[in-house]
Amino acid sequence: MKRDVMKAATDEVVKLGSSTNRTLRSEERIPTVSVIIPTLNEAGNLPYVLNTIPDWVDEVIVVDGRSTDDTERIARLLHPGVKVIHELTPGKGAALKAGLYGSSGDFIICLDADGSMDGNHLGDFRDALANGAEFVKGSRFAPGGGSADITRFRRFGDGGICLLMRLLFGARYSDATYGYFAVRADRRDHLGIDSNGFEVETLINIRAHRAGLKIAEVPCFEGNRIHGDSNLSAFKDGLRIARCIVREKVRGHRAATV
Repeated sequence: MKRDVMKAATDEVVKLGSSTNRTLRSEERIPTVSVIIPTLNEAGNLPYVLNTIPDWVDEVIVVDGRSTDDTERIARLLHPGVKVIHELTPGKGAALKAGLYGSSGDFIICLDADGSMDGNHLGDFRDALANGAEFVKGSRFAPGGGSADITRFRRFGDGGICLLMRLLFGARYSDATYGYFAVRADRRDHLGIDSNGFEVETLINIRAHRAGLKIAEVPCFEGNRIHGDSNLSAFKDGLRIARCIVREKVRGHRAATV
């Protein structure tokens, strides 16, 4: 009788121990990571970009905006598991939105396809999110960052945009126009992307701040575009971004807050 009671008690302890271990393993699940790469005729640059993405990335998504070159074929050839989303609406904002909502990872990291953004920084973005940040901004001008592509005029313009964001919204960023960023999947709705142009990157920064997300910056080094020509105009796009910031202030976008 006594042995039976002791055996029953031991079995119950084993069951409780197994249940506890399963709970701990569940709580310690490693977050999955999705990488979003918007493309438009980037077949010449994708070999470099895809080769810098580490093996621990769970999902790579190429959002292609009607490329006329071999962008999709090169992507599938170099990364057989790549997910390709065809976005018919033109503009980087439309591509980012399609990628953010087409991804399945817990952490989402977005980078350009022109070779100027180094995939070796992906770990820094992942670690910042894992340490509690909800939105992570890459910065060329934070300590440890840099750029091989920036001009004095563009640097001056970026500083002016940072100042404008600080005056109108209280947002303190060291780099306003660099599009390397990451966000937790459960916070992507707070970015409220409703712009299709290149100004979307600055708009995302503002929306993340207004939503009260926990924001971190990581230093990045910007290289030169490897192949092809940039479609950006420092003066025209700078004015467009400034107008976007003022319009955001005037219309008072109501961001979902945390």
